[in-house]
Amino acid sequence: MTTTEIAGSGERRLTARQAQLLDQLTEVFLAEGFAGFTLEDLAVRLHCSKTTLYALADSKEQLAVRVVRHFFRRATAAVEARTAGETDPARRVTAYLEAVAVELTPASRAFHRDLEAFPPGRAVYEHNTAAAAERVTAMIAEGVAAGRFREVHPGLVADTVTTLMSRIGRGDTARATGLDDATAYRELAALLLHGISR
Repeated sequence: MTTTEIAGSGERRLTARQAQLLDQLTEVFLAEGFAGFTLEDLAVRLHCSKTTLYALADSKEQLAVRVVRHFFRRATAAVEARTAGETDPARRVTAYLEAVAVELTPASRAFHRDLEAFPPGRAVYEHNTAAAAERVTAMIAEGVAAGRFREVHPGLVADTVTTLMSRIGRGDTARATGLDDATAYRELAALLLHGISR
């Protein structure tokens, strides 16, 4: 997740009601997934008309993509806000990964399952995972430049972080280890810092 998030690019300004609906849709999708809903189901659930939903997107598939983008844009802002005050490189990496864990916690297995089966949504997720790994890699590079971390191969660090973050997001890590996502991210931070600290 980075501040140059693709999710918000080119979107027209929302009305207050549309912004509220996007937030409500995000909560529903995170908790229950999205594949099983029709637009009519969602209109009934949110007490609005299908026409109101069509003002957000032209189809259910486009609405799903928009909601997924909205979720990651919102999460990105929250993660960056939680990390901004940290100046110590080690604490900053830890704070970043723990903030990512907090933001991903509401995402249910149903949401991840539907995301995995929906290529446009999966592409948004994969983009954000890669961007988050780049962000962590940049933080590590800053720590190396400041003399706090030893020299490491940036490509290997990025690949390691991307791989594990993807596994955590898909639920693979939880199934393999029994760790919840927040704990898995804390362990990832500890592994990274132990491996790169001087």
